[in-house]
Amino acid sequence: MNSSERESFQIEELIALLQKDRAWILEKLDKGCWPELRVDLAALERELGQLLSLVEKQFLDNQ
Repeated sequence: MNSSERESFQIEELIALLQKDRAWILEKLDKGCWPELRVDLAALERELGQLLSLVEKQFLDNQ
C-alpha cells in the first residue's frame, strides 16, 4: 500500500469513526440522556453530520 492509499484509508476510517460517534450522540439524545444539554448536543450532532457529509462528498469527488 503506497502513501496515498494509506492516507485515503485513514481518512475513510476517520470519517467512519466520526459518523459512529455522531450516531451515538443521537441515540443517547433519543433516549433522554443529558436533558439539560439536549439543545446544544442536538445542534452539535446536526453540524457534525453536515460537516461529515461535506467532507465525504469532497473526498469521494477527489478520488
